[in-house]
Amino acid sequence: MNKTGQQTNWGQFGVLITVFFFWGFVAASNGILIPMFKSKFDLTQFQSQLVDMAFYAAYGIGSLIYFLISNAFGDPLNKIGYKNGLLLGLLISAIGALTFVPAANMLSYPLFLSGLFIIALGFSLLQIVANPFVINLGNPAYGSHRLNLAGGLNSFGTTIGPVITSFVLFGAIGDKAAKAAVDLDALKTLFIALACTFVLLIVLISASSLPKVTSDDKIEKSFSALRYPQLVLGMLAIFIYVGTEVTIQSNLGALVKTADFGNMEDAHIAPYISLYWGSLMIGRWNGSLSVFNLKESNRKLLSIVVPFIAFGIILIVNKMYGKDVQELFIYAIWIVVFILASFWSAQKPAKTLVVFGLAAVAMMLVGLCTRGQVALFSFISGGLFCSVMWPCIFNLAIAGLGKYTNQGSSLLIMMIFGGALIPPLQGHLCDMDKANPGGILGTSFTHFSYIVPVAGFLYLAWYGYKVKGILKSQGIDYESTAAGSGH
Repeated sequence: MNKTGQQTNWGQFGVLITVFFFWGFVAASNGILIPMFKSKFDLTQFQSQLVDMAFYAAYGIGSLIYFLISNAFGDPLNKIGYKNGLLLGLLISAIGALTFVPAANMLSYPLFLSGLFIIALGFSLLQIVANPFVINLGNPAYGSHRLNLAGGLNSFGTTIGPVITSFVLFGAIGDKAAKAAVDLDALKTLFIALACTFVLLIVLISASSLPKVTSDDKIEKSFSALRYPQLVLGMLAIFIYVGTEVTIQSNLGALVKTADFGNMEDAHIAPYISLYWGSLMIGRWNGSLSVFNLKESNRKLLSIVVPFIAFGIILIVNKMYGKDVQELFIYAIWIVVFILASFWSAQKPAKTLVVFGLAAVAMMLVGLCTRGQVALFSFISGGLFCSVMWPCIFNLAIAGLGKYTNQGSSLLIMMIFGGALIPPLQGHLCDMDKANPGGILGTSFTHFSYIVPVAGFLYLAWYGYKVKGILKSQGIDYESTAAGSGH
């Protein structure tokens, strides 16, 4: 990478990290769109999960296209420039957002899915481009600090996205008189505003003097990276991790509309979607403490304080939009469990995967064996334990790859495709309630469908255990890199 001055350009940085915010904002808002589309178009749960399939398939397909072009012709971003790549990604996403206008006018669910696919296709290019830009906006030695700050803004976007989206579509989310059904004109207005924001960012970034960034990494044209078992198993881990992270919240709307969880209306789901994504923010803010030069005693103290500061922000955001947050206070119990697990994992990536994976399995089983708030908050707490798994898996999977690191990283990014396939699988289980209204084992199939994340977390815990032996046999210190914040 080309080096720039030692001082961070905060003006450029402020414009650039806005992109990270909108990645989170749109992805988390899918949790509101899924039950809304299901009601509006009379869809099965599986069909409604095509929202996630369209969105996350674009990440996988976009990354694959970039990989194949790079493999055949060299890095295309080196040819057009990373700044132009950033503008192109924003333009693609703006076109996708505007697709919601004809989709709403025509009442076309497939066109809505097409719009989400195009938005995420632009995001896949932005993800490739934005990270090196953030690193190069100042002293490269502090690049990881800036990435963690950008990741924190991404998590903030995932927290407030569902709340704002629900407010725009339904009115005050805590108001019992909120609209039970949404007028698609409101959805159209929301995505026109989103497109205008992307265009504004294009103007601001075009006028800015972002540094010249290029990649000097050699792209291996063979698939020799696949000879490394830590990478192959890690690719499956990323696939399962993203799918598990997404499926918990994607099917949450269907879960809370069952009798066991209060038969909620669409307008009242947002706080729980927000709390789920906010749980990832809690974990990622906590994980980012490890990149700062803190005394051990101060870091431990902040590891207790920061999660509750983040929780407070979640409560404030929901309160601002009309939600009675008192019923969310009890979630502090699950945050305490997360903090204890964090201390036990000792910021070591393999151990973190084992501890967090098994803790998440326990929470999912509690959710399966109970009903009401205890079950709901246990499922939502999956976000706490997902929060720092991405960097743990990524670092362990590329450890020891040497000259194949770049290829391995590209292959791992493609596995975001897991978010496109696992949620519909769980959605299919939910749909079995129609043919079997009596459910299974005394509970509905929608409730039982949370066996899917149980299986996902079991694999992630196993990967953390297995990869230790693999790396040790290769003479690699598998605990040399501390766990950081999420993707």
